[in-house]
Amino acid sequence: MDEEYDVIVLGTGLKECILSGLLSVDGLKVLHMDRNEYYGGASSSLNLTQLWKRFKGDDKPLEHLGSSRDFNVDMIPKFMMANGGLVRVLIHTDVTKYLNFKAVDGSFVYNKGKIYKVPATDVEALKSSLMGLFEKRRARKFFIFVQDYEPNDPKSHEGLDLNQVTARQLISKYGLEDDTIDFIGHALALHLDDNYLDEPAKEFVERMKLYAESLARFQGGSPYIYPLYGLGELPQAFARLSAVYGGTYMLNKPECKVEFDGDGKAIGVTSEGETAKCKKVVCDPSYLPDKVRKVGKVARAICIMSHPIPDTNDSHSAQVILPQKQLGRKSDMYLFCCSYAHNVAPKGKYIAFVTSEAETDQPEVELKPGIDLLGPVDEIFYDIYDRFEPTNDHQADGCFISKSYDATTHFETTVQDVIEMYSKITGKALDLSVDLSAASAATEE
Repeated sequence: MDEEYDVIVLGTGLKECILSGLLSVDGLKVLHMDRNEYYGGASSSLNLTQLWKRFKGDDKPLEHLGSSRDFNVDMIPKFMMANGGLVRVLIHTDVTKYLNFKAVDGSFVYNKGKIYKVPATDVEALKSSLMGLFEKRRARKFFIFVQDYEPNDPKSHEGLDLNQVTARQLISKYGLEDDTIDFIGHALALHLDDNYLDEPAKEFVERMKLYAESLARFQGGSPYIYPLYGLGELPQAFARLSAVYGGTYMLNKPECKVEFDGDGKAIGVTSEGETAKCKKVVCDPSYLPDKVRKVGKVARAICIMSHPIPDTNDSHSAQVILPQKQLGRKSDMYLFCCSYAHNVAPKGKYIAFVTSEAETDQPEVELKPGIDLLGPVDEIFYDIYDRFEPTNDHQADGCFISKSYDATTHFETTVQDVIEMYSKITGKALDLSVDLSAASAATEE
């Protein structure tokens, strides 16, 4: 193994696989290793037997749930915004040819104890039962402003400079109520907390536009798409892509110890007594635990059900966001549901996740508001995992470490981390101006 690589990537999680693909396409020589015998790291996809073994400690799932191999349960389930960053990255690397997407049926928000479809346009605002008559009209005016807003056309700015005006000031101009602000900020613009209200409104408006444009793209009930057979398809698609560009993948490589020179700079990776040399190392937090710190933890419940989430118009796939204020929490809660319609479960079965940034050590109690919305479940697994962020100086040690996956059920934060890491590794910005029509999604049943 005397070969020298530009980059060695450790772990085949989603972020690492995307970066490995991007770097290979850029012409870098990449070696990609994983200590596990399966793809995906923390973001792997499990069949029923594996799920049982991981959370129940034995591998004897109940017969009545169906065939184990018909389950593809993603451990980090996230939907993709149809026009969002991840889809752009997939098109940029041309990995879309290995994947089949299908539109997600529904996007919902929790308000005062009930589930509502998220209204994203002026037309939907008028129809929405989320708001009273007068509020609908105010929201409609605001949505029209957002739809018409073009950064390069001052006429569409209504005299407002969105680099100066805060989101709070913009919203107050339209006189919207707190509950309306809550669903717009968290379920449409997908902000994780309310800090955005005191920041320049430009990003807030751009996020709303992304949602509306993604929604319009496939004429479905949501702005989201998801691969058939789930996200487990992504790492494998990137492995195929990497091979086309001369990259090398190796699974089942124990230890994967990063080697450093006298100045503390990464110079290679040793596994099974052999060292591969490299200039840079890219990995998830588990490969360099002394260069990361714990920043939080995620509580999650994984449920197998025989019906869709109630009050979601029988959606076979759906996201429900429960804004923190509605629950008196510091962070939002997310429901994710997918089913046999996306080939992630046997016919008639649904997989639902309830996730949130953990504020206690009791996921059963903490996630109850979300679990109560699911109706009867056939089986439920609880789990809590730590979130890490890098603390190292990548310029000094040549190590580029991804952040752990958060509780969100959409990809916006994940892809942000990937794009920032790409710039640090290569010293250049990632060009994501692509032809979006290159990724199509089936909407029919």
